[in-house]
Amino acid sequence: MFIIKSSRKRGYSLNEPLRHESHRKPVSRRDFIAQGFLTGSASVMAPAALGMLLKSRAAEAGPLATTPTLGGMRTFCDITGGNGKIPFIAFDLAGGSNIVGSNVLVGKKGGQLDFLTTQGYSKQGLPGDMLPTDPAFVNQEYGLAFHADSPFLRGMNSKTTVTTRANVNGFVIPARSENDTSNNPHNPMYYIARAGAKGELLTLIGSQNSDSGGNSMAPSMLMDPANRPTKVDRASDVTGLVDTGDVATILSPSDTSEVLQSMVRVSDLKSDKVDTQLLTDAETKKRYGCSYVKTADTVSKFSDPQALNPGQDPKITAIFGANFGNDNEFQKTASVMKLVVQGNAGAGTITIGGCDYHTGDRMTGERRDFRTGQSIGAVLEYAAQQTPPTPVFIYVFSDGSLSSNGMVDNSTDGRGKGVWTGDNQQTAAAFVLVYNPTRKPTLLAENGIPIERRQQLGYFRPDGDVETAGSPAANNVNLLVQTVALNYMALHGEDANFSSTFAGQGLGDSTAQRAMVALTPICNGKITTPV
Repeated sequence: MFIIKSSRKRGYSLNEPLRHESHRKPVSRRDFIAQGFLTGSASVMAPAALGMLLKSRAAEAGPLATTPTLGGMRTFCDITGGNGKIPFIAFDLAGGSNIVGSNVLVGKKGGQLDFLTTQGYSKQGLPGDMLPTDPAFVNQEYGLAFHADSPFLRGMNSKTTVTTRANVNGFVIPARSENDTSNNPHNPMYYIARAGAKGELLTLIGSQNSDSGGNSMAPSMLMDPANRPTKVDRASDVTGLVDTGDVATILSPSDTSEVLQSMVRVSDLKSDKVDTQLLTDAETKKRYGCSYVKTADTVSKFSDPQALNPGQDPKITAIFGANFGNDNEFQKTASVMKLVVQGNAGAGTITIGGCDYHTGDRMTGERRDFRTGQSIGAVLEYAAQQTPPTPVFIYVFSDGSLSSNGMVDNSTDGRGKGVWTGDNQQTAAAFVLVYNPTRKPTLLAENGIPIERRQQLGYFRPDGDVETAGSPAANNVNLLVQTVALNYMALHGEDANFSSTFAGQGLGDSTAQRAMVALTPICNGKITTPV
């Protein structure tokens, strides 16, 4: 065992930029984020405005008959936060973060606990006296097995209760991806939107001013120019998403709502007397009338934009604690998770910058992974504290990974683990955590596949590298994203629709797809019907 000796004893602070002799100077926005010169901001994808063009004599077209109460008309007009789908949040760790071995455990064909060699774990940052072959270094509190001294795990535990952890399960996907490049089509947002996720205010939330809304690219076949991200950096940007203008100030919100509902009823009386001369006559009238209902609902809910302010949410400030106001990563996480978990956005990405931490020490990576774990834990706990609690799907990925050469950092924050000495795409993976309020999600048991292999979709070689033949996702980032979308649909019991939803998908027939499903459904299509 080697002891690290370096002229730099202190490591890098949480927000300090990383300077690598082996890397070119940062020139792109992506380079600056990966090395921590810029933080990964949050942004929102605003839904495109829908126009309805009718013939001139159809100008008075109204909706079909509706229930004369706001609650009934909300149902009639399909106004549901998140479209009834499980909130989806992705963490994009920019720069090639350590995900496996020292954080999420990985193994050979038999699953997470089909152990690698000592050399394999050393490459993944674990010295010989901290191997998961010793049960003391295995933690399965979240279902998914973590190394007991994982900084992700320690950070998550600092923000979650034992009760919340008891209702979480997950899976890891061994998958190579290129190091330090924006060309990895990692971002799943458009897939999740196509699968049905939809917010009451926004369809998607993303990160950065890019076509994907995140650090990594989105698969090109599903990109929708109408959903180009709009950047959000702070709470004031979130509260600025809703502006009801004078309509909410001339009258009280309740009176305004009543006026708009009356307009719907008047339109109802006229609708049967009008022929729009459209084949979609009934649907056209419904959309026209529902525009009033949706406006009334917006006024009713968001007449005070501070209702969206994460800094004014006592649950959020309690979860993050005293450092919330001084930590940009926490404020960004809070802004995204509030919109998504409460159904005002369908899905979102949180980019964590500065994860290219092969700095010749271990302490820098440990500190940053701990804070990432805190953000992940905060999302889980916030979902659990909703009334009623809501499920949440968390996806964590990074562009590439890194490895250790066996030297050990025995500083306090280095914790006696292997130093990160270079990029290594061979040790890359992604993982998912799912919170279900009613019970711990269960691993799928069918077709003779052991449940241990459902918790790890693919496998690693004994030497610590991804086995590229282990799964469709192992050597193809596009198929990694499809695997995530398949599992998202499967949680709703809708994976049978995967091929029809995503024409040209590359995961094979229904039998091959089922082999890549990890968990049994936690709801029947909508989160209003948990199982």
